[in-house]
Amino acid sequence: MTVDERIDWDPRSGEVQGDQIAAYDEMRGKCPVAHSAYGNWTVFGHADTLAILQDHETYSNEVSAHLSVPNGMDPPTHTVFRQIVDRYYTPEKMAAFEPACRAIAAALVAQLPRTGEAEFMAELAEPFANHVQCAFMGWPESLREPLREWTKKNHRATLALDRAAMSAVALEFDGYIRDQLDVRRAAGADAPQDATTELLTETVDGRPLTDEEIVSIVRNWTVGELGTIAASVGIIAEYLATHPEVQQQLRENPAVLEHATDEILRIHAPLIANRRRTTKPVTIGDREIPAGEKVMVLWASANRDESVFGDPDEFRLDRDPADNLLYGTGIHYCPGAPLARLELRVILEELFAATTAIEPAEGAVPARAAYPGSGYTVLPLRIR
Repeated sequence: MTVDERIDWDPRSGEVQGDQIAAYDEMRGKCPVAHSAYGNWTVFGHADTLAILQDHETYSNEVSAHLSVPNGMDPPTHTVFRQIVDRYYTPEKMAAFEPACRAIAAALVAQLPRTGEAEFMAELAEPFANHVQCAFMGWPESLREPLREWTKKNHRATLALDRAAMSAVALEFDGYIRDQLDVRRAAGADAPQDATTELLTETVDGRPLTDEEIVSIVRNWTVGELGTIAASVGIIAEYLATHPEVQQQLRENPAVLEHATDEILRIHAPLIANRRRTTKPVTIGDREIPAGEKVMVLWASANRDESVFGDPDEFRLDRDPADNLLYGTGIHYCPGAPLARLELRVILEELFAATTAIEPAEGAVPARAAYPGSGYTVLPLRIR
């Protein structure tokens, strides 16, 4: 049987999309390496995923014809660009940004209704991710609404696999960022001292970054922020609402918040998968995969592997942090992890300070996000 003839599953089927996490758990048990009609190989197990992440020579990140800095690069090119990106997420920069992040969180939490039902995604999770990204980059308030609409269009195009729409959405985003670069160049010495201005001063191999490279860096940051952080806030809120004992534990011991958010997002991943490309023939499990094939690293499954975590739904703060692949591992470990942890800790601190309980809304059912998204699109909660 050839590669193209054996199709194991359809990751976009209604059955899978009805409950992605449950579907991945089932696949992990019966078909740990699966080939789909979309030409991708999906890896479900923790050990196989770890082996892929730690072997960037065999499993390349260069999976797209479009420039992706530094996510879609391999060493040595990846190395020099990653050194630039890492400078934006140092402990010093996180400490300097925390007051602005906290002010945004406090203002949004203060607007939540204290009686009746709140639609948590629209009223807190999504605007929090949007406002924080604009603040981190130094973008004006006027860009918030275009970015909100852009996020929706980007998700619709990706969900539909509409290549033309995806290209149009990418060009739209490029225009927003190039406008911000032009504003700062025109301002010269009077340009705001923010991350966007700082990117204009960066060099690689003795030359300035091109606008295309800057736009690619910022696009990767923004997609991660607007999509993944919003999903993370919703997942955590839903978990705390439905696990009041954990919520109370964290209210009483806020020192463990960052560790706790890592564990909740291990249980329910905010990011489903990333792609790699095989550079030579490989064998994963009992499957022989040729060179040049796309391999999907399924975070949402690997982080629930029973052989590593036992009961994957059990919330525990004594697990080995190295086993949690929430932010990846190896040379492509998420550079924005310090910012993500800061944001999630701050939004929970502000929520806990202003409320006594986060509860499910009576009679309301959350709407689950569809692949490639995760979490919820609608999340009715009661805040009091």
